[in-house]
Amino acid sequence: MTTERDLWVFGYGSLMWRPGFDYDEIRPALLEGWHRDFCVYSRHWRGTPQKPGLVLGLDVGGSCRGLAFRVEAARRAAVIDYLNERELIGYAYVARTLDVRLDDGRVEAAYTFVADTDHHHYAGHLPLEDAAAIIMDAEGCAGLNRDYLINTIRQLEKDGFSEPDLHALLVEVERQTGIIEAGSGI
Repeated sequence: MTTERDLWVFGYGSLMWRPGFDYDEIRPALLEGWHRDFCVYSRHWRGTPQKPGLVLGLDVGGSCRGLAFRVEAARRAAVIDYLNERELIGYAYVARTLDVRLDDGRVEAAYTFVADTDHHHYAGHLPLEDAAAIIMDAEGCAGLNRDYLINTIRQLEKDGFSEPDLHALLVEVERQTGIIEAGSGI
C-alpha cells in the first residue's frame, strides 16, 4: 500500500503573493542550480499575441530564493491539477520536482515550473533595456506587466530576499517610463 506524501510547491514569482490554493505551511526556501529570470513571453496574462509581455521562469544556473508551500496529502492531486492548468497552458514551462532547502535546514522535494528552453515562448536572457521596454509596454488579462515586476519585488523584499537584477530591471522600467511621460506634458 502506497501512502501519498504531503506536497511541497516552490514559488518564485506570482505564486509567492497569489498561490491560489490552500496550504498548511509556508517556509522561505532556496533552490540551487536555477535562477529567477524574466525569460518567458506572456501572450495572455501579462501581454497579448500582438504585444507580448515577460514573466518569470526558472532558468539553469545560479540559485533562487523563494517560498515553499506544504499541502497536505489529501489535497495533493487537486493542487497539482490547479497548478498545471495555471502554469502549463500556453507558457514555456515544464513541471519538475526539485530539492529545495527550507529555512530550518530541511531538504524537501518541491513541485515547481522551470523554463522550457525549446518552447517558442522562451525569451532567454534579454538585455536589460530590451526586457524593460517589453515590461513597460505590455498588458494582459491579469493586468500590467510592470505590476507583475513590482509585486514580485515587493514580495521578495517582504520575505527578506535580495534580487539586485530585478531591482535594476525596475529602475530601467522607471527610467524608460519617465522618458515617455516627459514628452506628454504630465
